Amino acid sequence: MTHPFDLGGKAALVTGANTGLGQAIALALAQAGADIGAVGRSAPAETEAQVLALGRRFAWIEADLGDGANSADIVAKARDAFGGIDILVNNAGTIRRSDALDFSEQDWDAVMNVNLKSAFFLSQAVARTWVADRRGGKIVNIVSMLSFQGGIRVASYTASKSGLLGITRLLANEWAAKGINVNAIAPGYFATNNTEALRNDEARNKAILERIPDGRWGNPADLGGAAVFLASAASDYVHGAVLAVDGGWLAR
Repeated sequence: MTHPFDLGGKAALVTGANTGLGQAIALALAQAGADIGAVGRSAPAETEAQVLALGRRFAWIEADLGDGANSADIVAKARDAFGGIDILVNNAGTIRRSDALDFSEQDWDAVMNVNLKSAFFLSQAVARTWVADRRGGKIVNIVSMLSFQGGIRVASYTASKSGLLGITRLLANEWAAKGINVNAIAPGYFATNNTEALRNDEARNKAILERIPDGRWGNPADLGGAAVFLASAASDYVHGAVLAVDGGWLAR
């Protein structure tokens, strides 16, 4: 009997898998048995080497998700590489920081295009293939603590991550009966490139750590278990859920 967390024979498409959270998620899925298609602008050489070392297949689909990348073309290339896609992880994200009074339209659009627009249209493109093939699949969206809270100086990031949680629920409502699971992971404060400015700000870093019950910044690998769960048969009756991996931040 196959273990419910086993992803052997599955193919996962992961955006932003070259570093940080996306890389950790890709590796966790590969460790569970999945082949990995990585979407992004930069060749994910380190991720590729680690996935191949696990004995899984790997494909890089080059695309700029902030510049109107063709979602259908991305999906077609991944299907060509693996014969199909079973899992989509919308992880790619970017952030711009500025006071709301000064926030520019350019910074608004740059973040919304990557964090929200690309996630929706990639989900649509993948789901269309699943419906046409009369099969299901798993979509995991990476949202944020700012899907629940306002934050400061990150207007477009807060809007995009709040929107992505809403879209997760909408797609779950529309697609659950089609055998498509759409869920989300909300990482807390993780040590990544996006949080470097916060970690380098002594006062903000101290305030953040004081609120996290676990007392530390998350490591990207901490997301692996949640990602495997939501990508596997273990979550077949889970739709529209958001799993906070936050060291207890929301509980405080």
